[in-house]
This record gives sequence, C-alpha cells and structure tokens, in this order.
Amino acid sequence: MTYLLSKIRRRQALQMLAGASGAALLHACNAASTDKAASEAPAAADETASSADSAMSLTLGTISWIGQVPIYIAQEKGFYKEAGLDFNLRLFGSGSEYMSAFLTNQLDGVSPVSSEAIIMKAQGKDYKIVLVQDNSVGGDGILAKDSIKSIADFKGKKVAVDTSGVSYFFLLQVLKEAGLSKDDITAVNTEPAAAAAAFQANSVDIAVTYAPYLKQADDAVEDGRIIYDSAKMPTAITDLYLFDTAYIKSNPEAVQAFVDATLKGLQFLKDNPEEGIAIGSKALEATPEDIAADLQGIKLPDKETNLKMLAQPEDDLFLANSLEELAAFLLSEGQIETNPGDWATVIDPQFVEAVKL
Repeated sequence: MTYLLSKIRRRQALQMLAGASGAALLHACNAASTDKAASEAPAAADETASSADSAMSLTLGTISWIGQVPIYIAQEKGFYKEAGLDFNLRLFGSGSEYMSAFLTNQLDGVSPVSSEAIIMKAQGKDYKIVLVQDNSVGGDGILAKDSIKSIADFKGKKVAVDTSGVSYFFLLQVLKEAGLSKDDITAVNTEPAAAAAAFQANSVDIAVTYAPYLKQADDAVEDGRIIYDSAKMPTAITDLYLFDTAYIKSNPEAVQAFVDATLKGLQFLKDNPEEGIAIGSKALEATPEDIAADLQGIKLPDKETNLKMLAQPEDDLFLANSLEELAAFLLSEGQIETNPGDWATVIDPQFVEAVKL
C-alpha cells in the first residue's frame, strides 16, 4: 500500500538528514515533492484551487500516513475552506525531504515525528508545536522468542532493528527501563519489514518493527510473542504539527483555522467512523479494513488530550518531558551535536486552547 511505503521512508529519515548534504536533499525535495503532490494529493489541489480567493494561506509538508486521516476528512468535507483557509497539503517522498524544505523556508509547517522535530531544532530551526497528531499505542513493538522471558534477557543478544529510525530510539528507551543500554545488545541494522521476516524465519530471536508487520509476525510464529509494545510507552513515538515561528506571528488566524478544522476532522471521524474511514481509504489508497486496523495502533488526541500534552506541565503526558528524554538519546547517538534543551519553549498551546467544537 502506498502509505505504508511512505511510513517506512518517514521513520528512516533521521540518518538521511543528519548525514546528507543540504544541496542534495534540497534537490531531492524539489523533485520528489512535485511528483508526489501531483499524483497523490488531488484533494489538496482541488481545495487550494477552490479557495484561491481566501485571505489566509497555509502550506503544510508531510507524507501519506494513517495519522493524517483527520486532515483528509477536513479536506474532503471542506472544513478548511469553511474556516477561510487556503490549505495546501504538499506530499513528499520521505521525512528528510519535507524537513529539508522546512529548514530552507519553503514550507509554513510540517508534521514530523518527534525525533525529526528535535533534529530540526538542533539545526537551528525556530518553530512552535501547535497540535499533536498521534501517538503510537501498540502500532510499534518488539518481538521475542518464548525463551526470552523479559527485557533483561536481551543482554548479549542480537536485535534486528532499523538503527536509522524511530524504532531504534524506542528500543533504547525500553532497554533503559530494564537497566540496560545499547552496549548490552548487538543491534543488527534491518528495515522493519525485513526485521519481522527475520524473526519469522528464526534468523533472530528479537526484532523491532511496527504495523502491519508486527501483528503478522506475531501471528505467524508459534514460539514467540510481542514482548513489549508502544502501548506501554504512549509518548515515545509521537507525530506533531509544527509551524515556523515567524509564520505563526504573521498568520495566527491561519494557524487557528488549521487547528480548528483538523480537530473538526477528527471529531467527524469519531462521530461518523464508516464515512471517515472511507475517506481515509481513498486518500491512502488502502482498503477500509486496513485503515480501520491501522487506526487501532495509534491514538489521535482530541482537544482534551492535546491540552494535557501541550499546556499542562504537571501531567504525565506533557510533551516536553518526552522530547527532552528523546533529545538526550539523539545526542548520545550522535544524531544531534547539541541538545537545545528547555523543550517547553517550543510548545504553543494557545491554538488548541481557543478551539470551540
């Protein structure tokens, strides 16, 4: 399915951005985004054309992904247009491409995974997180053979994991909980689909992957199971909506319209799941059954949960805490040169606070 391929590319973007030259990335960004936007985002193009006279304009860079079903609904139902927003959704081939475009001021905002947001901040990008898109709550996980009784038993073992993506940092956080570190295992760099396949083929005893490969491998292997999944660490893998700070200052009404319409799309999905899933199915080129199943592996935060994550430092879900922890991991792994710190300052909850549904 198209969106699953994009999902893989997105979660492998960390090393690509850190190691590639800006010029090469920019070239790839321009070429790929044009093709992807033309071929995969007819709804965005139609809405942009129909609202050409709008006083407010906003361009968001992203990839096709299950967590954006509320956006696809808001486009299809005309919620952005109703809010007076000329909304342009630009689809890219990978996270590294939209990150490069955002870093070079070609986009007003992006919807990165939290680790990508940290990398961009470490590279000097001034932005604010205005809305949380989704949390992985079971969509990511670790497979282990039955002979491995606990995470502590990972010590000295080989683990199939994509070392350039979010899966690796998820693994490191799980190891830390058990009093282990990366030095206690041998990480075998393996793409998520291949990691699940290696587990099924008994080539490795431990593998880190995500939906749909996670459940497929779990169902196929009799002497193995999901020993740990992201439901136990609901803030470890988070997708965000963030915008350039200068853009926010100049266009607060546009950002408010985006947040309003996107949360309205989420509410529509909750109130009309069959129609909402059908819209997501069309946008993501997947069956309604696949969309429904993959939605079970993520949590789409509503206004109340967004407020806990963005505006309530005393809450366990407060986003700055998980960003700080992940930034420390990225620093230790050499993915960033410095940890900018004070992550609460990149969060701007005013737009969620002002939403009236």
